[in-house]
Amino acid sequence: MHISRPRSILLAGAVAVTLSATALPAAFAAPSSTAVISEVYGGGGNSGATLTRDFVELANAGSAAYDLSGFSVQYLPGTPSAGSLWQVSALTGSVAPGGRYLVAQAAGTGGTVALPTPDATGTVAMSATSGTVALVSGTTPLTCKTAADCAADTRIVDLVGYGSAVVREGSGPAAGASATASVARGTSLADTDNNAADLTAGAPTPVNAAGETSGGAGPGDPGNPTEPGTVRVHDIQGTTRVSPLNGQSVTGVPGIVTGVRTTGSRGFWIQDATPDADARTSEGVFVYTGSTAPSVAVGDSVLVSGKVDEYYPSTTTQSITEITAPRVTVLSSGNTLPAPVVLDATSVPDAYVPSAGGGSVDALALDPATYALDLYESLEGARVQIADTRVTGATTAYDEVWVTVKPNENPTRRGGTLYSSYTDQNTGRIKVMSLDTTRPFPVANVGDELSGTTTGVMDYASFGGYNLQATELGTLTDHHLRREVTRKQRDKELAVATYNVENLDALDEQAKFDTLAAGVAVNLSSPDIVSLEEIQDDNGAVNDGTVGSEATLKRFTDAIVAAGGPQYAWRYIAPVDGKDGGEPGGNIRNVFLFNPERVDFVDRAGGDATTPVTAVKTKKGVTLSASPGRIAPTNDAWADSRKPLVGEFRFHGKPVFVIGNHFTSKGGDQPLHGRYQEPKRSSETKRVKQATEVNTFVTSLLAADKSARVITLGDLNDFAFSPTMDALTDGQVLKPLITTLPEDEQYSYVYEGNSQTLDHILTSPGVYRFDYDVVHINAEFADQASDHDPQIVRVDVNARD
Repeated sequence: MHISRPRSILLAGAVAVTLSATALPAAFAAPSSTAVISEVYGGGGNSGATLTRDFVELANAGSAAYDLSGFSVQYLPGTPSAGSLWQVSALTGSVAPGGRYLVAQAAGTGGTVALPTPDATGTVAMSATSGTVALVSGTTPLTCKTAADCAADTRIVDLVGYGSAVVREGSGPAAGASATASVARGTSLADTDNNAADLTAGAPTPVNAAGETSGGAGPGDPGNPTEPGTVRVHDIQGTTRVSPLNGQSVTGVPGIVTGVRTTGSRGFWIQDATPDADARTSEGVFVYTGSTAPSVAVGDSVLVSGKVDEYYPSTTTQSITEITAPRVTVLSSGNTLPAPVVLDATSVPDAYVPSAGGGSVDALALDPATYALDLYESLEGARVQIADTRVTGATTAYDEVWVTVKPNENPTRRGGTLYSSYTDQNTGRIKVMSLDTTRPFPVANVGDELSGTTTGVMDYASFGGYNLQATELGTLTDHHLRREVTRKQRDKELAVATYNVENLDALDEQAKFDTLAAGVAVNLSSPDIVSLEEIQDDNGAVNDGTVGSEATLKRFTDAIVAAGGPQYAWRYIAPVDGKDGGEPGGNIRNVFLFNPERVDFVDRAGGDATTPVTAVKTKKGVTLSASPGRIAPTNDAWADSRKPLVGEFRFHGKPVFVIGNHFTSKGGDQPLHGRYQEPKRSSETKRVKQATEVNTFVTSLLAADKSARVITLGDLNDFAFSPTMDALTDGQVLKPLITTLPEDEQYSYVYEGNSQTLDHILTSPGVYRFDYDVVHINAEFADQASDHDPQIVRVDVNARD
C-alpha cells in the first residue's frame, strides 16, 4: 500500500471554482475524477511567510484537458456571519491532463518570493488559518453558508474547507494551515469528499499551467514536452539520501523505462542512459503514478515532468526519491536498457551503514565504497543484477524471498545467514520481489538457490529496506531442506520444550492444529513438558470477555494424540480480560502441557491472574506458594504484556521448577536499515524490566535452595547478546543454553534474511547434565505452522546424586 505523502496545505478559508454547464456535477458529494482544488494557501505576505501572495492551485486528474472558461474560484470565511459573502475570482483557459492551474490572490506586506506567473488573478485576502474555497460552474456568487446547503448546490465541482471552516467536505476541514503552511492533496489527487483525509499541511508549492514553480521554471509544455529539460536523474538523486530538488517541479527529465509496477504503489522507473562520473548519484528514479496504472513499457524513451518528492514509508525508514504527479512524453520504444550494476561479494562493502550517533543519516554524503546501505542508496531506482544467490529467508505470503550475494558471510549449518551482533550486520542480504505478475513466484526455503542471473531495479520499502524488483528472475534450485526430528528422551531424562504456536485458538482451522500437533508428537518426540506461548482464549480475536482456553487446549491435545503423541494434561492461569497484550480480544497466555504418565504436576491453590507467586523455604527445600502461579503480575513490567507462568513438577520424585515466558515484542524499534543510525531499540527497556523480575524470582528460589532445578524458557523476543539476556542471567543464576551449541546452529527464528534467536531455554546451576536442541521445523520454510522453531532440553535430574 502506498501511503499518501504531505505536499502542501489548503487555506483556512473555502474556495469555489465554477464549471461550464456541460461538465456540471450533481453535487460535491460526488468526488471529482477530473478538476480538483489541489492546494490552498492564505498566508501569503503574512509575517513569517516566504511567498508574497495567497493562492489557489487547481489540478486535473483526468486524461483530457479540462476547460475552465466561465468558471470561478470562490472564497468564504471559515466561520461565516450573516453578512458574509462568497468572493469570486473568474477563470479562463484550461487545465492540461495531469497539469496544474494557478490562481493568485491578494498580496501582503511580508514575504520575499513571488508566485510563478499565475493563470488567473483575484483580489481575495484569504485567511491563513480558516476558510473555504470552492471550484464553481459559473461566476455568480454562491449563497450557501452551511456544508449541507453547499452540498445541495450542483454548481460546485470541488470544495475545500480548512482550519475550523464550517463549510467543508466530509467529517472535518483540512488541518494545519498557517502563515507558512498550505493544505494540499496527495500526489495521486485523490478526492474522497473528505477534506480532513484528502488534504494535508506542508510548505506551499504553487505550480502554474506551464509547470513553473516559485523561483524557477521549466521549458515547453509540461503536459507534452518534446525536448529534454536541464535536469537529469542524477541531479534529482544527488549525493545524499534526500534529493537537493525535493519539493521542486522538474520538466522534461529524460530516461529509459526500466521497470513498470502495475499493482500496489503504481508507477515506473526510468534510468538515464548517459550517467555522470559520480558514483554517489543514482541514475535511476521511480515515477509514482498513484491510482493510475502506468501507460509506458520497458524500453520506452521518455521525458517526465512532475514534482520531486521524498516518500518515507514510515517515520523511521529511509526515503524513496520519486517524481510525482507526472506528465510523460514517450519519444520512442524498444530501446536498449542501461547495463545493470553487478552486486556480489566483491562489490558490496563489509561495513553496513555510517553512524549518525542515533540521528538521521539523511544529510550524510554517501560513501558507496565503504558502506553497503550507501551503495544500495547510490543505486536506488537503477538496474542491478545478482547471480547464483543462496536463499537466507524463505518465500513469504507476499511473494518475496531473501538472498545473500555473499555466500561466505556468516553461514548457518542449514544454509542461512547468522545474525550474531548489533555491530556486525550481514551486508549481503537483499530482498527479491518480481514485477512480472504473469509468472508464479518461486517457493523457496532457506538453503535453496536462486540460480542464474536475476536482474531488476533497486527499490526500498518499510519492511526489509532495499530490495530488488526483478524484471528477469533466476530459476530455483531446490536443496531439499528437511524438517528436523529430535531424539526421544531416555527413561531417566526429563524432556522440557518451548513452542510459540502463533495465536492458536479454538476457531482456527483443523489443519493448523494438526501441523502444530505433529511438531510436538513427531518432531519433538513427545516431550514430558511443553511450555506453550501464544495460546489465545477460546474465541480468539472475538472481544466478548471470554478468557478461558479449555476448548483450544482440548482440540490441540486431541490432535497430538491423533499424531501419535500422549494424552497431555494442561495448566494455565487465565488473564484478566484485555490485560495481557497480544491480538485485541485474544487474551494471549502461557500454558504448560505435561504427560501425566511421565511427570507429576504439583497443584497448590492460590494462583490467579493478579496474585504473585513466591518461593517458600521448607525443611525439604523450596516450594511455591501457588502452583501454577504468576511472577509479579501487577508489576508495571508486565503492563499490557504476557505474565510468566510458574509451575512445580516432580520427575522421579525430584522437584523441577519451570517458568514459561513470553516477553514483550520488538514492536516500535527502529529498523536496521532505517534513517536513524544506530537504531534505537525502544522496546528493549520493558524487556529488561521483565528479565529483571524473572531473575529476581529465580534468585529467591535459589536463596531458599541453591540446588533447586529451575528451567526458564519461552519466547523472550531478544538475542543472546542483548541487555535483556544480561538482566536475566545476572548473578549467574541462569545459563542460556543457546550459547552451548556450535555458533552456526545458534538460531530459532529467521527475520529479513537473518537467522537469529528470540526463543531460549535457560537452566539454573542445579541442572548438572542436559542435552539441548533447537528443532528446525518452521522458520526456514515457506510452508510453516509458526514463525518460530521449538526448542527442547533433556535433563538428567539425578545427575548430582
